[in-house]
Amino acid sequence: MSRLLLIAMLLALTVLLLWKAMPFLYPFLLGWLLAYALNPLVNLLQSKARMPRWLAASITLTLFAAAMLTIISALIIRLVEEIMSLSGSMQSLVAWGEKAFNDLLSNPEIQDVMTRINDFYRHNPDYKETINSSISDTAQAITHAGTGLISLFFNGIVNILYSLPAVATIAIVSLLASFFISKDWQRYARRIKLGFPRSLIRRAGVVWKDLRQALFGYIRAQLIMISITTAVVVIGLWLIGVKNALSIGLIIGFVDLLPYLGVGAAMIPWIAYTFLSGDWQIGTQLSVLYGCILVARQFIEPKVLASSVGLDPLPTLIAMFVGLKLFGILGLIIGPILVVVATACHRANVFRDLGKYVKYGNR
Repeated sequence: MSRLLLIAMLLALTVLLLWKAMPFLYPFLLGWLLAYALNPLVNLLQSKARMPRWLAASITLTLFAAAMLTIISALIIRLVEEIMSLSGSMQSLVAWGEKAFNDLLSNPEIQDVMTRINDFYRHNPDYKETINSSISDTAQAITHAGTGLISLFFNGIVNILYSLPAVATIAIVSLLASFFISKDWQRYARRIKLGFPRSLIRRAGVVWKDLRQALFGYIRAQLIMISITTAVVVIGLWLIGVKNALSIGLIIGFVDLLPYLGVGAAMIPWIAYTFLSGDWQIGTQLSVLYGCILVARQFIEPKVLASSVGLDPLPTLIAMFVGLKLFGILGLIIGPILVVVATACHRANVFRDLGKYVKYGNR
């Protein structure tokens, strides 16, 4: 029991230390992951082009940074264009709302209701103040809600702008860390091999192999799901007859990267706008298309994750649901990864050795 308590305390202390240290270490962890991902290209340049290690690492990181800056710049330009287009659409929606409200007020039935209300006011002056107060409170509540939404939107933009220097600093630190790690990759690898027992390194290698499969498998699964979603959206919009179906489908596919919200972040506002503007046919067709996407994802996503990450569909679905309940949106990623970690530790006989230690000690 004392040995079990010792293991539990060590695990709890390790998790606590990692949790506390992560805000200070994550740029370097990102740098290590980047160096690990780019290491095959660095090795290729070093062996085939006969480059020094530092030069191969510099060229690889420069190409990576240039590619990322190009992609981000293109996305920002596209986003600005879409926001400008959305601004024009919002103005059209406001104009339509004003026209619809004026048409509603000019309706004979509404005029008759207003006449009856005026008659009620004349015959019941005591109720006039109460009704006016209720109407005023309702209008203020609506105004506050609208103001809050607008403030939330602009505060979000301001927060993004304020966070840009911090993001740039983290990116620079991560790139520098990646350069130094990549430049001395073999030296760090030799130090790790000499500093730890061979059995521990062997078992850590088994665990890392499964984790690597899970990490890149999850990315692969998400790319597959995004590709399927984009293809379904483009084909659906083309069949409906929507203009620029390809570009709109690509944008919605990019929005699908948002965890948990996914396609709904783009489709639901679009569907609501079409219904509000009176285009019931397009709204119904978009609703059917959105429903088909949701159903297809519910059937396909667990199977794709299972084949890419290396888990059975049922444990994958359970891990995603439990992770969502425990950790929120990030739990959709954390849950399957934790299951993979547990499976990898089981394959490396970590749990068996811990059990033997608890029962028999160091024998």
